[in-house]
Amino acid sequence: MANFEIIRKIYDVAVDRKANPKEGSYTNYLFDKGIDKICKKIGEEAAEVIIASKNNNPDEIRYEVADLIYHLTVLLVNQGLTWDDICQELINRYK
Repeated sequence: MANFEIIRKIYDVAVDRKANPKEGSYTNYLFDKGIDKICKKIGEEAAEVIIASKNNNPDEIRYEVADLIYHLTVLLVNQGLTWDDICQELINRYK
């Protein structure tokens, strides 16, 4: 699997969970709780990335950034956006 394929797979699972809820799914728990819970988790994960970075711990940084990307993915699905939308925004800014 190419490195960035996993982000697409995680996104696709989140889309599927939103369309076809699965009992016991953490992703569905976040969708059920709504935007406030999703945003709270993003804030927590961002803070954990900062702490890991301040601790200069590459393993911890890797773990926390992965958590942040997952929660950002859930946010995108919840808000009807895609990672392609984000990439296009970055492309637009790079010009």
